[in-house]
Amino acid sequence: MDDEAIISLYWHRDENAIYETSLKYGKLCWHIAGNILSSREDCEECVNDTYLGVWHAIPEQHPSRFQPFIGRITRNLALKRFDYITAAKRNPVALNSLDELDECVSGSFNLEDEVEARRIERLIDSLLLGLDEERRAVFVRRYWYFDSLKTISSLTGYSQNRVKSMLAGTRRALRAYLESEGVEL
Repeated sequence: MDDEAIISLYWHRDENAIYETSLKYGKLCWHIAGNILSSREDCEECVNDTYLGVWHAIPEQHPSRFQPFIGRITRNLALKRFDYITAAKRNPVALNSLDELDECVSGSFNLEDEVEARRIERLIDSLLLGLDEERRAVFVRRYWYFDSLKTISSLTGYSQNRVKSMLAGTRRALRAYLESEGVEL
């Protein structure tokens, strides 16, 4: 079933929308949650909460691109769950990914910073669109999907050292770009 048909099911409050979403995007949701959370139970709860979140979000919104919409909900829920879980149970790969980005974008956001956060998001998108496809894919795999260096290496065919180097170079470029746009780091 195509995305528009699934969204239509949500708009008509048809419970088959959840089933169709699970069929089409269940693996993606599990992948995102699994790279952030350590336990299968936490992943399952996150994925189920994703479907509930989509159910509640769709009447107010009509996403133009459903896959990123559901991926973002899953990722946000997994990160919230990640924060809730005690430090000893956290996934070290996700922690390392977030720590690596700290040098580029850090700090805590409050409501007053929401506008600046959106601007930074647009700036990051702009930088990523300017990268070659391989560097962009490596960056997204690491910092959106929280894939390990080993996983990225096997997906791209690059050595882990090459992946590390690409990520370091992209982070340096991101930092310089954000600073040149007046973002305080």
